[in-house]
Amino acid sequence: MKVNVKNHTMMYPAPAVVASAYDEEGNADACTLAFAAMCSHHPPAVMIAINSTLKRKTLKSILHSKEFCLAFPSAEHAAEVDYLGIESGYRENKLDKINFTHKKAEKINAPLIEEFKVSLECRVMHVAEVGSHTQLTGEIVNVWADESVMKNGRIDFELLDPLAYDDITHSYFRTGEKIGDAFKIGLKYKK
Repeated sequence: MKVNVKNHTMMYPAPAVVASAYDEEGNADACTLAFAAMCSHHPPAVMIAINSTLKRKTLKSILHSKEFCLAFPSAEHAAEVDYLGIESGYRENKLDKINFTHKKAEKINAPLIEEFKVSLECRVMHVAEVGSHTQLTGEIVNVWADESVMKNGRIDFELLDPLAYDDITHSYFRTGEKIGDAFKIGLKYKK
């Protein structure tokens, strides 16, 4: 039997991603987000949403530069990812605090965080205010992957070991095992 539960923002699984940008003075800033999704194949694009009611420095930096990097952290960096979400860039140089290094991205002016094994370089193509959050659509202009997460020329989900977030319990998780091949396991119903 299903029961009605409290209305709450939710998405399963929600990625724990890190957006990074340079501020007006050229300083690198980054914040953790759970509001992120793919939103277009052509052009390739992602959507992120950052809480605008809390005066997030990374949001201000992205709106200023119109560019950002989006990183997909591995579970091994859960503590650093959590810190990037709970500390304010107005109070602390967060990347220095956790001893993370960065370099300027290749095709945009945004910091590419070296410790994260997969990152996207994005140019803002659309901004919308959605309730408490500013939603940013970024066109993906470059993709970076560490060789350690590559298999047969592609990013391997299991090797990346991406970090997932549950907004209901405020918990981080590893994802589970592979259970089938997309676009194949459902073919039995097409017969």
